[in-house]
Amino acid sequence: MLNRPLDLLLGGLTLLTPAALHLFLAAIPAVKAEFELSDALAQLTFSVGVFGLAFSTLAYGALGDRLGRRPVLLAGITLFVLGSVVSGLATSFAGLLAGRLIQAVGAGCGVTLARAIAGDVYGAEGMVKSIAYLSLAFALGGLAAPGVGGLLVDRAGWRAIFAFASIAGLAVLIGTYLLVPDTGGHTPAGRGAPMAGGILKLLRHTRVCALVVHTGSTTGTFMTLATASSVLMKEVLDRPAAEFGLYFAMMPLGFISGSLISSRLANRAPVERMVLIGAGIGLAAVLVQASLLLSGRLTPLVLVVPGAFVTFGQGLSLPFAQAGAMATVPTLAATAAGIGVFVQNLMGAGVAQLYGLMADGTAIPLVKTTVAMSALSLASALAASLLARPKA
Repeated sequence: MLNRPLDLLLGGLTLLTPAALHLFLAAIPAVKAEFELSDALAQLTFSVGVFGLAFSTLAYGALGDRLGRRPVLLAGITLFVLGSVVSGLATSFAGLLAGRLIQAVGAGCGVTLARAIAGDVYGAEGMVKSIAYLSLAFALGGLAAPGVGGLLVDRAGWRAIFAFASIAGLAVLIGTYLLVPDTGGHTPAGRGAPMAGGILKLLRHTRVCALVVHTGSTTGTFMTLATASSVLMKEVLDRPAAEFGLYFAMMPLGFISGSLISSRLANRAPVERMVLIGAGIGLAAVLVQASLLLSGRLTPLVLVVPGAFVTFGQGLSLPFAQAGAMATVPTLAATAAGIGVFVQNLMGAGVAQLYGLMADGTAIPLVKTTVAMSALSLASALAASLLARPKA
C-alpha cells in the first residue's frame, strides 16, 4: 500500500541532488565574473559538488545501516541547508567552494537513503516500482533545475539560487522530521556494524559488483554523450547553446519513458532480464550512432536521438539493477544503495573526463568511449544474469 505523503517526501529527498548540482549550472558565468575566476576555477565550483556527492553517498549508505535512516537523514539535510547558506553568503572564492562542498556532501543523503527507506517500507516486492518513481523524480529534477536556476539568476542574481535551495532544504528537513520512520540499522548486521565491514561484505558478492558496474558504465555512456554533444554542436556545427538545450531535452525524456515502463513492470519481470534488455538497447543505439558518425553524418539528431535510446535503456534497467543490488543482503540495503550511487557518479564523472582528455574536435573519441562503455554495460549485465540466484 502506498503512503502518498511519504512518497512525496522521498521524491523531495531525491531532488536534493539535482538541486545541489544542476541549479548551479546557470550561475557559473556570473560567479566567474564576480570573483574574476579563470575557466578552470569556475568549473571547479561545479565539479567539487560532483565529487563531494559521490564520496558522501558511500558514507551515508553505511551510516544508514549502522545508525538507522532517520538520524542520518536529518544530519545530511541539515548539512545541505548549512552549505546553501554558506554559499549564498560567500564573499570569496574559497568561501563559495567550501559552501558548495558542504552542500553537496549534505545532498548525498537524499538519493541514497530515499531508496533504502523505500525498500524498508514497501519490501522487496515494491522496491523496483518505488525506485523507478524516485529515478523519475531525479530525472525531472535534472531536466527542470537548469531552467529554474537560469530564471533565478536572471531575475535576482546568482545568490538567489542558494536562497531557494535553503528554503527547499528546510521544507524537506521539516517533512523528514515529521514523516520518516526510524527504519534500518536494527539488526546485528546493521546497527553497530563497522561501516567498512558492510561495504566489504557486499563487494564479496560478485553479482552486486556486476550490477553496480552496469549502472556506472551506462551512466558513463550518457555523461559522455551529453558532454560530447554540447561540444560538437557548438564547436563543429556552430549551433547556439539554446538550440543544444532544446535538443538535449530528448535525453532526459528518454530516461523518463524508460522509468515509467519499469514502474509498470515491477514484480512482473526478473531483475536480470530487464538489466539485459536495457543494456542491449543502449549498445544497439551507440552502434547505430557510431556507424552514422564514422560515415560523416554529424548532425544534431544523430547526436541526441541515439542518446535518447541510451537513456531509455537506462530507465528500464537502472531501477531493477539498483533493487537487485539492495536485495542481495537486505540488512545492508542502504550500504548497497550508497555503493551503487557512488559507482554511478564516480564512473560517470570519470568517463566524461576521459572523453575530455581524448577530445580532438572530431566524433572519433565519442565513438570510442560510448562503444566501450556500452559494451561494458552489457558484459556486466550478462555477468549478473549468470550469477543470479533463484531467490533473487
